[in-house]
Amino acid sequence: MRYQNRRCFWGAVLSGLSPLATLATAQGPAPAPLMVHQLKPTVYWVEGGGGNSGVLIGDKGVIVIDAKTTAAGGKELLDDIAKITPKPVSTVILTHSDGDHVNGLASFPAGITIIAQENNKKEQETALASGGRGAPPAGHLPTAVVTKNKENRKIDGVKLELLHWAPAHTSGDLVVYLPDQKIVFTGDIIATQLPDPLIHLEKNGSSEGWITTVKGIVALNTDQLVPGHGDVQTKAAVEKRLTDTEAKRAKIKDLIAEGKSLEEIKAAVGDTPPAQGRGGRGPAFASFTEVVYRELTKKGA
Repeated sequence: MRYQNRRCFWGAVLSGLSPLATLATAQGPAPAPLMVHQLKPTVYWVEGGGGNSGVLIGDKGVIVIDAKTTAAGGKELLDDIAKITPKPVSTVILTHSDGDHVNGLASFPAGITIIAQENNKKEQETALASGGRGAPPAGHLPTAVVTKNKENRKIDGVKLELLHWAPAHTSGDLVVYLPDQKIVFTGDIIATQLPDPLIHLEKNGSSEGWITTVKGIVALNTDQLVPGHGDVQTKAAVEKRLTDTEAKRAKIKDLIAEGKSLEEIKAAVGDTPPAQGRGGRGPAFASFTEVVYRELTKKGA
């Protein structure tokens, strides 16, 4: 394990990791160790093993943002936190319900506070009731929900703003803003491996809501934005992603108005290949172009 400051960011996330992988592959080489980076004296981000995680050192305990993909990844995250501080993990904040941010909770202590947006909790409950490989750990569902678009909280001395503007990546996205440190944890609203946003239609995500959400994010007084996957971003980089996305969505809308088919529109806008689920082995998610097309034409898959 290496502890690095933000001048030494690892250039990419684990090779082959899907932005929304819900489970680690069962076979193959051992996964690379997690990488811990310090942003501020009491703020860290941890990459590898699933989505990025945040670690906030409070007065008496630790607040974790997102918990990795597997029980093994969750345990490794806890082990790495123990190398930073002897303080126990008391609280977890989930940015959304995808398994690569949630399922590592299986290794977390019982009785901790788990905070999520109210739709996130509903999505997890639905997945658990359905069963299967994507189900979250039954003993670690959210214990506290965020019901407002903005909630100011002070947890163990750490000042936080928990923000939800609209359904974006999923219906239950939650952005975590540290106003004193000028740091934002965006979850998969920003995932840098793909040029376009990844929207979960099956979780009632929205391309229009994504634009609304990112406009809210860039309006925050922030210097560093930790995405769900990939390196820490500058505000300028996220603003460019927003501008590019707005332009692409507007072009798709114009082409729909001209009566173009989905395939014609994909060719016209240079559609990027859709992301794969389950470590690249599962069904493909809809591309951004297909998401916008289905939203604006109200056509299903």
